[in-house]
Amino acid sequence: MSSILSLDAVSKRYGAFEAVKDLSFSVQKGAIVGFLGPNGAGKTSTIRMILGLAAPTTGRIEVLGADDGRKVRDRIGFLPEERGLYRKMNPVDAVAYMAALKGLPMAEGRRRARALLEEQGLGEALKRPMKALSKGMAQKVQLVSAIAHRPELVILDEPFSGLDPVNQQGLERMIRDLADQGATVLFSTHVMQHAERLCQKVVLMARGAKVFEGPVAEARAAAPRFLVLEGGLDQAAIQALPGVVEIEPTEAGFRARLAPGAQPQAALKAAFERGLDVTRFEAPEPSLHDAFIVLTGDDR
Repeated sequence: MSSILSLDAVSKRYGAFEAVKDLSFSVQKGAIVGFLGPNGAGKTSTIRMILGLAAPTTGRIEVLGADDGRKVRDRIGFLPEERGLYRKMNPVDAVAYMAALKGLPMAEGRRRARALLEEQGLGEALKRPMKALSKGMAQKVQLVSAIAHRPELVILDEPFSGLDPVNQQGLERMIRDLADQGATVLFSTHVMQHAERLCQKVVLMARGAKVFEGPVAEARAAAPRFLVLEGGLDQAAIQALPGVVEIEPTEAGFRARLAPGAQPQAALKAAFERGLDVTRFEAPEPSLHDAFIVLTGDDR
């Protein structure tokens, strides 16, 4: 599978401040990749370098075979974190205008705009000015304006920010549809649930540096496993179960952290063999959020 985007030892400094530190990762054709990290992790600075809006201080970036995103900008769709469309334009004209900037004739842009907007449930808003639309509707128009020219690479910077749950689900469907149609999607977010549902691969950033790159399942494996035990239990008996390294009381029992690689089934088997009064035993799978906290050292 060919690489659509690659960064090799990229750094970005603003005076004495190093916003991005020795960053390397790649994005394969047709993938949905989450670019994750807390605010201030270096995500937006990296996206600006990919687009050619800022030059790396050191390192090399290749986008769609070019060494500068500006050379292939007509093949890229971009949704910035700071939204902005002409407030007096209607959605069809707004989308067609943005597509025209990428080389699409206005007539074809209007045709595609109507079709895409109607697909997103905005058929009744086609002639209303942008300023009259809700935030969720306006965000859909903004995303449509980023993809109407059918880009090969779509970059979305915090696309879920400020949307209600219904519109977040709609945006997730749009992202899946883009990948199904052959586009490659890179999106930044600090909300792990979206990446967990959408991504084949994630890149985790913290304090300007990459701390993980790989499949979501591998990221989850970095998080500790916990057991939830309830019943007439003794703290010392729980502490003595195989693999348990730390416990904390709960209202109905204990929450126990397992050592890396320890198996929950071994603890459950030992609990029954020792005759412990266990009325509830649960070993939930770690979430991407759990892994994020461990890998980035960020518990905000």
